[in-house]
Amino acid sequence: MNRLSTSEIRERYLKFFEGKAHLVLDSYPLVPKDDKSLLLINAGMAPLKAYFTGVKTPPSTRIATCQKCIRTGDIDNVGRTKRHATFFEMLGNFSFGDYFKEEIIPWAWEFVTKELEIPTDKLYVTIYFEDDEAFEIWKNKTNIDPARIFRLGKEDNFWEIGVGPCGPCSEIHYYKADGVVTTTEEFIEAGERDEMVEFWNLVFTQFDKDEEGNYNRLAAPNIDTGMGLERMATIMQGVKSIFEIDILKNIIESVVEITGRAYGEDEKTDISIRIIADHAKSVAFLISDGVLPSNEGRGYVMRRLLRRAARHGKVLGSKGKFLNHVIEAVIDSYKDAYPDLVERKSYINKIVALEEEKFLETIDQGTELLNGYIAETSGDVFSGAHAFKLYDTYGFPLELTEEILAEKDMKVDFKAFKEEMELQRQRARSARGESNYMGGSLQGIDTFSEHYETEFVGYNVLEADIEIIAVSDGAEETDKLAAGSTGYIVTNKTPFYAEMGGQVGDTGLVSGKGFRAEVTDTRKSRSGNTVHSVTVTEGELSLGEAVLSVDKARRTSIQRNHTATHILHKALKIVLGDHVNQAGSIVLDEKLRFDFNHFQGATAEELKRIEEIVNEEILRAMPVKTDIMDMVEAKKSGAMALFDEKYGDEVRVLSVGDFSRELCGGTHVRNSGEIGLFRIVSESGIASGVRRIEAVTGMNAYRLFIAKEELLESVAETLKSSEKDLLQKASANVAELKARSKEIEELKRSLSKGSIDTLVSSREDIGGVSLVRGEVKDADASALREITEKVLDKLKSGVVALASVDNQKVNFSVMVSKDLTAKGLHAGKLIKEIAAVAGGGGGGRPDMAQAGGKNPEKTAEALQLVHKLIETVIK
Repeated sequence: MNRLSTSEIRERYLKFFEGKAHLVLDSYPLVPKDDKSLLLINAGMAPLKAYFTGVKTPPSTRIATCQKCIRTGDIDNVGRTKRHATFFEMLGNFSFGDYFKEEIIPWAWEFVTKELEIPTDKLYVTIYFEDDEAFEIWKNKTNIDPARIFRLGKEDNFWEIGVGPCGPCSEIHYYKADGVVTTTEEFIEAGERDEMVEFWNLVFTQFDKDEEGNYNRLAAPNIDTGMGLERMATIMQGVKSIFEIDILKNIIESVVEITGRAYGEDEKTDISIRIIADHAKSVAFLISDGVLPSNEGRGYVMRRLLRRAARHGKVLGSKGKFLNHVIEAVIDSYKDAYPDLVERKSYINKIVALEEEKFLETIDQGTELLNGYIAETSGDVFSGAHAFKLYDTYGFPLELTEEILAEKDMKVDFKAFKEEMELQRQRARSARGESNYMGGSLQGIDTFSEHYETEFVGYNVLEADIEIIAVSDGAEETDKLAAGSTGYIVTNKTPFYAEMGGQVGDTGLVSGKGFRAEVTDTRKSRSGNTVHSVTVTEGELSLGEAVLSVDKARRTSIQRNHTATHILHKALKIVLGDHVNQAGSIVLDEKLRFDFNHFQGATAEELKRIEEIVNEEILRAMPVKTDIMDMVEAKKSGAMALFDEKYGDEVRVLSVGDFSRELCGGTHVRNSGEIGLFRIVSESGIASGVRRIEAVTGMNAYRLFIAKEELLESVAETLKSSEKDLLQKASANVAELKARSKEIEELKRSLSKGSIDTLVSSREDIGGVSLVRGEVKDADASALREITEKVLDKLKSGVVALASVDNQKVNFSVMVSKDLTAKGLHAGKLIKEIAAVAGGGGGGRPDMAQAGGKNPEKTAEALQLVHKLIETVIK
């Protein structure tokens, strides 16, 4: 048996099935597209679900992939076992109604025994106990000893998820121990000892389970196989754990180097090292595929993995940020298979650094909160709700909570914690929504369950003679739509662009013999149909010949905005940095919206420079050209591609002169000069690390300039100034307002000070203690304190308690002379009682205190209390 690297296994697998006429596809991104039932891609077949269910037509009936996957269901076992991981690669070959058991079983055996050269005496096979067909193929079409084929039940060898496609499966196992396994019981026991390792699962999707529980035979059964690359590598490299294979060993070594802790000497240390290595790998791929840390959904998954890795760095003694060093090792290990990691390296590092820094702050904040909860706890059981709040709201790891509690002989109420966790999972499932890929009702544009081929001719023409080949009223397919009704049509060809890649769908008219209808939108259905939404205005729309006419003015505006987004994208990279990548966009006729990855808001100077660059390129009047080429050529040409899009063998590369080059299937102007003007309307943050620019072009940009000019004229007229002197006039007005405000404040203060003599003359005597109390008009807190001080100066010895109502609240000021503080009178204590009467609170020093109250109508009552308080102290 050859010792093969992980990369060699991957390459051999894909080449083997390419030789069996399979189309080899690149891995899909980890973020599912058009599938709300999944948070992240968790299996090799997940991105191909629509092909298996017939919703979409596959590009080939035979496909092979090496798919990136993330699973976090067993996250607590990661690092503690030899085989659990959050990120893994799944090798798979798939047949969509093409070949079946007769082909895949011999191919699988050929690959394992001939290509990988695994000895047959180390291999065992399981089948579903009723699948005699699979048994006969294994026995007659391979050289496996039938005694090594074991029949297992539904739990082990039958794949199904509720209703829908399902079927038996057959698994290939590798026996790590010596000797021969002869019975089913021995086989199961060897698996429990981790000596029998399943590494390839062949799923035979041959039934459609209905809601009554019947298994109906599919007319065109499918094949779905999955081989865990990391698990296969442990076999081929003769190691005991996935953390010892070549591609992970490099990452483990980087953790050891950074932390200074040895690997293989202490089990607890080893667990932390493995967790860091695994989670760093997941984090790198998630960020590369566009996931950003957040408190919900896939962003929460990413944040949890990153913080868990950072936490274990602390366990190993790390004092500061270290994860980017591990990320470097991840990128180095995977750069050949996934070059996009290298392209997005600086972006990945920036996100990791920011999030790790936040987490280090969270650790300190969480510890403080935890200590507060501990102080409130009576007994040795810590609230599960508190533990979950620390974990879920503040990102404080549960294991850290447990560790701190253990030091105080306390433990978490896990039952309550799990109840809170389950509630959170239910909320997450509800937020994701449900997929109807597996048989839910179809509505609207999706009522066309059949796939119709529609030729798009709208790159060159805006009007075309067409044939209406399908009609729907929104509930079901029909032959016609009456006047006044709305519905959907599919045509054999169309000049209407269907909403895609951020560009909205075209609108316009469709007319035929005896009817006329408005086309209000154009979109792609789930089955890939180009569907026109229509409202019939005259006659009766029916199947047959017609004319489609795009709204030319609207399309032209959309094209201006779309080409402008390409120029803007490049300008952002120039000004803000090469890490900037598109994170979404929408191209309307009235404006464009462009979302991009960046870590902080763009400054006014940066936005000005971005706007200048875009307009400079517009004024250059550059030709806008589209070239059709294969993906390899496109990448070599320097074309930018979006991480969340899948592209076919041939792609459209849009070039704006020599300035911008991107993959794009949308419609554009012929020359950048047609855009006319470009003006940024706003820049804002929409999520952690994601910014949004809204802008206008052409006549909409011109109208914006006119509107601002009219506003300027109105302001100039109001200020009775010419436009050229407007700034000087406005500055002079502001200066004058400030001066008059200052005069008013000084006048108020002067009037307040004039009441000092009046206040002193109202002095009361309480057992030899002089008291002045009263309300001062129009004095803020600062002026009130100054007046209180002046009154006490005149008294020499005594207590002064004053109040002033300001902006619907009351301020209090109390001062006590030094000789009286020595006798027990305390300004802070006095004011606390006084302010409480007026709905406030406060305190202060023995000689001076200030406070506020929410209820100014209680001012007199509050001041009345002072007399009693003094009497109480001096008795």
